[in-house]
Parts: sequence; C-alpha cells; structure tokens
Amino acid sequence: MSRTILKLTGPDRIEFLQGLVTNTVTDTGLIYTALLTPQGKFIADFFVLGAPDHHLIDVAISHAPALAQRLTMYLLRADVQIEDTNLVASRGRTDAPKGSHPDPRHQALGWRYYGDMDLSQTANWDALHVEHLIPETGVELTPDSYILEHNFEALNGVDFKKGCFVGQEIVARMKHKTTLKKGLIRVAFTGPAETGQAITSAGKPAGTLHTISGAHALAYLRFDRTDDLKTQTASLHIAN
Repeated sequence: MSRTILKLTGPDRIEFLQGLVTNTVTDTGLIYTALLTPQGKFIADFFVLGAPDHHLIDVAISHAPALAQRLTMYLLRADVQIEDTNLVASRGRTDAPKGSHPDPRHQALGWRYYGDMDLSQTANWDALHVEHLIPETGVELTPDSYILEHNFEALNGVDFKKGCFVGQEIVARMKHKTTLKKGLIRVAFTGPAETGQAITSAGKPAGTLHTISGAHALAYLRFDRTDDLKTQTASLHIAN
C-alpha cells in the first residue's frame, strides 16, 4: 500500500478543507473524501484524520503531488501549513492496534493506522474491493471519473448536507436532477480477462473491465447497454 501522509496545521485548516472536499471535516475521527475539479471530475480520493492541533491526509503516493499542489493553490490567505511526513499508513482486518481507526468506507475493510512502523496485515484486498464495489485510485478512479458513478455515496465519501465544496454543483445535480447513465458494477466472467479490457454488449461498446479477483471484477458500464449482459451466461455477465 503506497501512501503519502500529509500534515495540515494552522487555525484555518478545518474551514479550509471544509470548503474544498466532498465530505464533512471534523477535528476527530477518520473520514473518506475527495477533491474534485470545478467541473465535478475526480482529482484525488483520500482519508482525513482529525486531531486537536492538526489533520493528516492519507493519499495514494501517485496522487500526492497533484493533491498537494491543488491544496496549495487554494490556500490564498488561509492560515494553514501543509507538509510531508514520514508516517506510515497501515491497514488490516483483525486485531486492530491501539490508536487505529475503522475504515470509513466499509466495515469489511477493517482498520487503518498511522505511525512510524508498517503494521499492515495481509488480505485479499482486490477481492474485498470487488465484492463491495470499492473503486481504487488510478484504476477505477481516473481524471474522467464522476464520484457518484463510482459508489462514493455508499462508501460515505460525500455529504450532501454540508456547505459548498469544489464541484458541488455538478455532484448535487447528478444526485437530485438526473438518473445515472453509467456506473461501477460487479461482473462475473469465464475465460481470459484483463484490466482495461473493453466490454461490448450486442456488438456495441458498453464499458471497461477494471479490478479483477478470481472470476469476478469491477466494470464501468453504460446502463443502457447492460440488458444483454444481465442474461448472458457465457463470457461476461452482471454478477448477483
């Protein structure tokens, strides 16, 4: 699990984050959230851990520079300092160490812990992600992604009752005024398959295969082209 832990200090940090990210930021506990473009598209998903005198941001190492750069761009006159840390993010499903926090996305994902040592436990994380429709940074979640199409509401990653955040207008419109036409679905398949493979239905492009675990996978699909997949018994079909 390659993660970067950023530390935010300064008296304006909660208000600063609250105006940017998709979830409500508090001074205690661990939340899952994201930063979006003004057009509502994905920049980075991450965890925020609140403490009385600082906040930690746990983000994929691949997306840490872009996130830090975007946060710095939004700082303006806010009294907030952003710095790298040497902390290590650990995760596991049993025997949670003291000071760990439940993964806010789903109870099946166990706990997360931040400290000087890696206490991570081995688990089939891909299988858990597929079973519970949990997208992964850089795999299902890309710069073209809209978070509501990727199960963010079910994963406690967006709060529709909070105030404005970057991209909020688009997210709210997708929630309240439109019917989603695309989204993340669990599929089953037989035969060979690979991440990034195109999916067709009745000869038409229908989506893309992503994280694979055994004979199941996550797929991003057009809902208007899944009827054939729902009844298909060979190759690929919508999983129950």
